[in-house]
Amino acid sequence: MANTAQQPPHLHLAEVTASQFLDIWKHFDVDGNGYIEGKELENFFRELEIARRGAGVDPSNPQFREKMREFMQKFDKNRDGRIEMSELAQILPTEENFLLCFRQFVSSSAEFMAAWRRYDTDRSGYIEANELKGFLSDLLEKANRHYDEQKLHEYTQTILRMFDLNGDGKLGLSEMARLLPVQENFLLKFQGVKLTSEQFNSIFTYYDKDGNGYIDEQELEALLRDLYQTNKKEIDAKSLMGYKESIMSLSDGGKLYRGELEIVLCREPIV
Repeated sequence: MANTAQQPPHLHLAEVTASQFLDIWKHFDVDGNGYIEGKELENFFRELEIARRGAGVDPSNPQFREKMREFMQKFDKNRDGRIEMSELAQILPTEENFLLCFRQFVSSSAEFMAAWRRYDTDRSGYIEANELKGFLSDLLEKANRHYDEQKLHEYTQTILRMFDLNGDGKLGLSEMARLLPVQENFLLKFQGVKLTSEQFNSIFTYYDKDGNGYIDEQELEALLRDLYQTNKKEIDAKSLMGYKESIMSLSDGGKLYRGELEIVLCREPIV
């Protein structure tokens, strides 16, 4: 947990490294929930203004509130009133911006899932930490970014610090997807409809009519539609097609196996 009494790190710099970016994130995301929101957001904007103007600001001043409102209109892409990691990358001048680099490589969630599938070879929903270096190396090469071994090591360690919070050497799909632009992170759309292991097994068995262990694209569409209706959530046809395409990127020749769908829809991986 960040210490709000500390001096905010690095905001005064003209350019921040990947590791400095993470320091800033962790300082302001005090509760570690993956968002800068509420009081955290007010503190962040105040400190950013101080760093940029070199003078104190008064949060109770109406002018401060108006500037903060304009700031959020510009950077809060999904209009949820809080700042996510991918949005912070647009605010801060990040050296060799590895987040933007990531997006050039995987500009859509379908591409992200396809890339993930290449590295999550055992379909566990995790990439082993020792595979991460190769993942990032491919990312940088496809984005035509020059890098040396030292920079690659820094990026690898930064990603590990971001997501391997329990130190088990594994990085989860839903966590890594936070590097996607907000509007492309389709996994966020399933936060309100996550299933328990028992619920997931029941719904998969229902749609896997012949019991062969996988479902096809049409069955997935029906499953997603039913899932949203059951949870009383609206979903338009375009969004449904997008989610379906992204999830099918995990499939094997059009066959979506239990373990792959589980990664997306389950609260915790089934052991």
